[in-house]
Amino acid sequence: MMPTVAILAGGTATRMRPITEKIPKAMLIVAGEPFIAHQLSLLRDNGIKKAVICSGYLSGQIEDFVGDGSKFGLSVTFSCDGEKLLGTGGALRKALPLLGEKFFVIYGDSYLTADFADIYEHFCACRGTGLMTVYRNRDAWDSSNIVFKDGQIITYDKNKKNPEMEYIDYGMGILKSSAFESFPDREVFDLSELYRLLVSKGQMCGYEVEKRFYEIGSLNGLAETESYILNLLKKTGAGE
Repeated sequence: MMPTVAILAGGTATRMRPITEKIPKAMLIVAGEPFIAHQLSLLRDNGIKKAVICSGYLSGQIEDFVGDGSKFGLSVTFSCDGEKLLGTGGALRKALPLLGEKFFVIYGDSYLTADFADIYEHFCACRGTGLMTVYRNRDAWDSSNIVFKDGQIITYDKNKKNPEMEYIDYGMGILKSSAFESFPDREVFDLSELYRLLVSKGQMCGYEVEKRFYEIGSLNGLAETESYILNLLKKTGAGE
């Protein structure tokens, strides 16, 4: 059975202001529906049964729309940061009781067409504490931040540029709950801190994805993602 998916959807989406002043990014309309609807449908089509939405900013709007997830063919629960936003790492740490021993992690603004089952199978075989999907970006859509060689993540750093960095974090990971043991007293932290730690310990597996990612974290990304989803709907007849 496929593990639970954690969706990180708690940020304030400052790059998308003023659109996101009154709605969270997950509720932006894409191809006629809130983006979260497309995400959840994609998870269902990949054999996912359960999702936990780590929410924060204007979380009530997402909860009201998604409910228990049954209309998307999923079981969905929520873990809300509360008044203080906890960052991507802190939000996951808070949600651990809902996530199980191992779980997928995706971002609330990403539409990822990679094969979840194949990635999970790779994780089970590699025996790491975490897995990061990578894409050979070569600075095409954002700054590359990973050195990836022979199936191994050698370096991961969003801040220190390295000329050997040709890859970027694709936006999907798998983690064991035990990975958070090094952050016992940390409420607020970024997931990248945990990823860097696992890379430094040789505990982070790598999986190369061949097709690009789509995202709604920028106006250009939003337009590209809508175009991609509209084309998918036309091919399947779902948009008719």
